[in-house]
Formats: sequence, C-alpha cells, structure tokens
Amino acid sequence: MGYILVAVFIFLLVIGVPIAFVIGITALLGIMTIPDIPGLIVPMKMLNGLDSFVLLAVPLFILAANLMNSGKISEKMIDLALAVVGPLKGGLAQANVLVSMMFAGVSGAAQADTAGTGKVLIPSMLRNGYDRETAVGVTAASSTIGVVIPPSIPMIIFAGIANASVGALFLGGIIPGILIGLGMMIFIYFISVKKGYPTFKRVPFKDLVKKFFVAFPALLTIVIIIGGITTGVFTATESAAIASIYALLISMFYYRTLRLKDLPKIIFDTLSLSALSLFALATASALGELLSYYRLGTLAQEFFTENIGAKWLFLLLIIVFFLLVGTFMDAIPAMILFVPIVLPAAEAFSIDPVHLGIIVVLTLAVGLATPPYGLCLLIASKIGGLTVERSFAAVIPYLLIILVVLLLVAFVPAIVFIIPDMFAEGG
Repeated sequence: MGYILVAVFIFLLVIGVPIAFVIGITALLGIMTIPDIPGLIVPMKMLNGLDSFVLLAVPLFILAANLMNSGKISEKMIDLALAVVGPLKGGLAQANVLVSMMFAGVSGAAQADTAGTGKVLIPSMLRNGYDRETAVGVTAASSTIGVVIPPSIPMIIFAGIANASVGALFLGGIIPGILIGLGMMIFIYFISVKKGYPTFKRVPFKDLVKKFFVAFPALLTIVIIIGGITTGVFTATESAAIASIYALLISMFYYRTLRLKDLPKIIFDTLSLSALSLFALATASALGELLSYYRLGTLAQEFFTENIGAKWLFLLLIIVFFLLVGTFMDAIPAMILFVPIVLPAAEAFSIDPVHLGIIVVLTLAVGLATPPYGLCLLIASKIGGLTVERSFAAVIPYLLIILVVLLLVAFVPAIVFIIPDMFAEGG
C-alpha cells in the first residue's frame, strides 16, 4: 500500500495537480485503507492543523508585506539602497540585493519581495543596460533572503512543529542571511566589472541622510518586530499584527501613498496567497496522521542511527533531501510532512532544533528559485519577460552562494548561535 500511495503522489504531481490537493488526496486514500481509522479523521486533522495561534502570523506578515508594496514603501527602501551602494560596480544590482535584505526584515515572505521590488528594479536594470538574465537572476535569488533574515514565515512554522524558540530561530537567521547577501554582492561586483555595468554618482552625505530619514519609518518595522519578540514584549503572531497595523498607518498617514479604496484588493491578495499556503499546511497535517500511523518517524530514526554513524553525513543527507523536496513543494507543507520524520533522528545525533531549523529553512529557500515550483523564479521571469529555462540558468551562480553558506551553517553551528547566545547572556 505504501508503494501504491507513493506512486499516486508522484503521478498526481506529474500531471500537474496542485501540491495541496496532491497531499490531501494521498492522505484520504491512505487513511481509507486503514480499517481502524475513520475517513472523517482527514477533515478533522486538517482543521486541527490550522487551529494554532502561531499560524495567524502567516496571513498577517503577508498582509504587512502587501501593505508596504501597495503603499510604495519598498520604493523608499530602494532609493536608500541605491544611495548607499549605487557608486559600487553594478550599483543597481547591488541595490537589488540590499533592498531584499531590508525588505526581508519586514515581510517574512520571499514572494512578496520578488513581486514588490522586481516590478521596480527589473525594468530599471533593463533600462540601464543590464541583460535580462542578470536582472531576473539577481531579483529571484536575492528574494530568497526573505525567508532567512527575520521575520520568517517558514521559521514560525518550524518552531511550531519542533517546539523550538521563534526568537532564537529569528536571531539565528540574521548572520546566514547577511552572509548570503554579501556573497551575492561580491559576485555582482566581479560580473559588473567584466560586463561593464554602470555605476551611479556618489550621493552627497546630506542627501544620503535625507533618504535615510525618509525610509526610517519603514526600517523601524524591523526593530519593532525583532526587538519585541526577542525581549518577550509580544509573540511572533502579535508582532505580525503590530507590523500590519504599523504598515497601514505609515502608508496612509505618513507617506500618504495608500488610500482606503486600495484596501479591498490588498486584503483579497493577502487572503489568496495565505489560502495557498495554509490549505497546503492543512492537508499536510492530514497526511502527517497517516505517516505517524506507519511510524515513519521512528523508522527513520532507527534507519539513520543504525546505518548513518556520522553526524556530518546525516546533515548532508538532510540537505540533499530537502533540496529535492523544495524543487516541487512549498516550504510550509514540506516542513509539516518531513520535519516530524527527521526530528527524532536529529535529536539522536544531538543536533539542536534551532540549528536544524536554520538548515531546513536555508535549504528550502533554494527551492524558491528552482523549477518547477520556485515561485520567486517564476515571478521574476514573468516580470522580466524571460523563459523559465533561461532564468534558472541565470540564477545558478547565486544559488551556489546560498549552498556555500548553507554548508558553513551546517558544519559551523557557531554561525547560527552567535547572536542568540549574545541575547541569552544579556538577558
């Protein structure tokens, strides 16, 4: 029966059935074959899977990102980023990466970054002499930083599954996210020298300060979210709600770039995107019941501990596995399905849940820019008018940078724990 269910799962994926329905159909078929479990358990588990206060953070962070994009707050960040790194070789591409790092500290959703900054920066890069491959590749790849630098929706989901600290995961993602951004910017510098991409005139210090203060209210969102969570003032869900309210207020009353008539479309877009992720999460919860019935978590732990004697080899297998999963599945259902399976084995190898969480999130971030599922790649290629095949070829060098950082994080855990340990000592 297990082989049949795997075959059904793969077949449904191949013929193009959306992943959430693939998971739900597989769960329903599998549970219907078990006499001791009623079919009613599927909708019950789907509802229970969404019955979590933490999960409210998912639509709220998406709402905050949509409010900032619609309120053109991301454009203020772009102006500031261009003023800071514009004089460097390939200044516009450098700004693309820097603004993704800044936007990551607000939204927690990589797709929102791709859509928001891509609509502005990809056409601008094309007008300034960049080829389409570079414009699309930089945008798609840098957007993946959105799930690494906190706040991060996948980190919130992982924390709920593994009973890990959201604050520690958020803090643990800061240095890896910065390393990815810096690595991309260094690579951009060298290809810009080779291809002769333009630089921008250095902005006078007075104008730089002015641009900083224009963007400061938006950047303050990062301080509110991260500071509030790490100091225990509010939870991740509460921080998402505060971020949404704050984004609404500064967009409508400070920048005055958002109007009441814009809100229905923003809310509709938020609900549409949230529904995709949360429905997949619900069906994954139902499939998780089937996997637990067959004791896959225990079997996986026994397999790894008996056949994989080295911790480093286990980490490599986890990375390879989630790289493959991330190519055809969103991070949220992937974690719901597979983290409970690998978590017992990770504990047997004395791997800290926070360390495992950062590894899993980084690995699944690569999937955001790889076909066939990679949403960031699909959005960027559509904006840039480039085929998915050429877009993927352009994004490969940047994905290699993410993989290098991923390996550093996996085998040098101190990278993850530097900032969390600093806050723990301060507390």
